[in-house]
Amino acid sequence: MTTGSHAERWRRRCAPLGFALVVLAAGCSITPEKKADAVNDINRQFQEEYERILMQKGTRAFNGVTRDEAFRAMRATMLTLGMQILNEDPALGYLSIRGAAPRPADLEEWRRASETDLPKARSIIAQHLGWLVAQLFTFDPAGLDIVMNITILEVPLGVQISLTMRMRETAPPKGDLPRREYAPPTAVSMGLDKIWRQFEQELRAAPVRRSDAPVAVTAPAA
Repeated sequence: MTTGSHAERWRRRCAPLGFALVVLAAGCSITPEKKADAVNDINRQFQEEYERILMQKGTRAFNGVTRDEAFRAMRATMLTLGMQILNEDPALGYLSIRGAAPRPADLEEWRRASETDLPKARSIIAQHLGWLVAQLFTFDPAGLDIVMNITILEVPLGVQISLTMRMRETAPPKGDLPRREYAPPTAVSMGLDKIWRQFEQELRAAPVRRSDAPVAVTAPAA
């Protein structure tokens, strides 16, 4: 084997170590305040996206559906998606739900959402902590719960349902960055879409309806 080949093999073996040492050296100069600033910046921008998505997808009105029907269908939806019911009040049309992240998304859906939102998050981190540190950042769902509150209100033509979603820490983060307060925006959007699809299926499957009967759905409330 040629000397050049040996050198190339050595370079490939040592490259990860060299990268780690550079990142370690960079990390030594990063203060807790800088880390907090980076995560706070992500939270601000993700909060704006979260609120925009909730305006577009978080509330829907369903015509010709009673509150009892909607409550049973939404309860079944959450159980089907692997969520746990924390609190419920059928008379008020209220449900409090939790699930280990990334539920209600599955791991593949979370991966796709992360691929979409990671470049923006890493760009924000790079502004505060540098490019090398930013490349190590990931949206790790471990140690997080997704908590949801659901309200079902009677309206003249049927019901209006509103969903909110937040993250709750159940274990310390594996890395040394503080926890984010908001899920990746694409994951929020995908999760809401998944909930509404399953909800409509549960409505159609309800015993009081024909399985082929259409569910009248209005546009999301403004």
